[in-house]
Amino acid sequence: MSNVSIRNLCVSLGGNRIIENLDLDVIESEFLVLLGPSGCGKSTLLHSIAGLIDVADGSIAIGGEDMTWADPADRRIGMVFQSYALYPTMSVEGNMSFGLRIGGTPKAEIERRVKRAAEILHLEPLLKRKPSQLSGGQRQRVAIGRALVREADVLLFDEPLSNLDAKLRAELRRELKLLHRKLRSTMIYVTHDQVEAMTLATRIVVMQGGKIQQIGTPESVYSKPDNLFVAGFLGAPGMNFLNGTLACDRSMVRFAAGQVDLDVSNYAFKHEPRHDMTVVLGIRPEQIQIGDQGNLTGVVSLVEPMGNHEIVWIDYCGHSLAAIVQEMREFKADDRVRFSVDAAKISIFDQFDEARL
Repeated sequence: MSNVSIRNLCVSLGGNRIIENLDLDVIESEFLVLLGPSGCGKSTLLHSIAGLIDVADGSIAIGGEDMTWADPADRRIGMVFQSYALYPTMSVEGNMSFGLRIGGTPKAEIERRVKRAAEILHLEPLLKRKPSQLSGGQRQRVAIGRALVREADVLLFDEPLSNLDAKLRAELRRELKLLHRKLRSTMIYVTHDQVEAMTLATRIVVMQGGKIQQIGTPESVYSKPDNLFVAGFLGAPGMNFLNGTLACDRSMVRFAAGQVDLDVSNYAFKHEPRHDMTVVLGIRPEQIQIGDQGNLTGVVSLVEPMGNHEIVWIDYCGHSLAAIVQEMREFKADDRVRFSVDAAKISIFDQFDEARL
């Protein structure tokens, strides 16, 4: 187990600067998830840590030792890729032990490591099979096992579940979380899937444009996004946004947008709000409660049954708001409904710099 420390990292590919002056500290034994859309630089960052991409500037230290220019084989890392990259003519056991055999590891030690990894990943019955005889989930477990037998200080995962169907992804997510709990290894995991990030991570690093937008626990990143990008990227359905202005009168602060008028006095502002300040109000769908006690009125435009809950879209003063309703109720299009907003849990952003207020 080791920590990873990155300082002033700059990476260029094809003459384009992908990452610039990035700082990141990965704590020993944590499960850190790099989350962001395609092209945001998360895989480039992971490959830089692995030594698969040369850096233009900055430093990468693993376990307190400078590894910026070390060969990948010397970095004490194990890596699992999106593609399984298994040798088709080798058995599961052969695939898992191949790197150790090439590196000259003693036979008894190879057997010990393969046996331990197979037990952890429930691969014992499959050790003699070829990859063609395995399911997608089993192949990915073999790829993870191949990384585990290295007994590396840091395990790197580059979107390892993206090629699997939804059911297998859920199963492998659970297995990876249990694996981390058992091994307590330092793990860095790349994904664009927010469900993976929220369920797996000790901390999430949200990236966009080669820059870190926010670092925090899944709960803090979701409930208190630092800016509009993070707020809009996390959540399904996404956060509801309303453009408007603040009206400050003594101890009361109100948000106004056309006919929309909401009391936001209970919001925990980071900085003193200004009267007539142009802002964006963000409301998570679960922060909208539909019920007879609501002080706002809208019209249902669409209902999306999701099994254990419903997503109800409400037309409110010309704005379309998504609300998550946990109890199954009979909502129909064009129904008039009353609802309220939990003003203590909303988010408000400066419309100019998009930062959280």
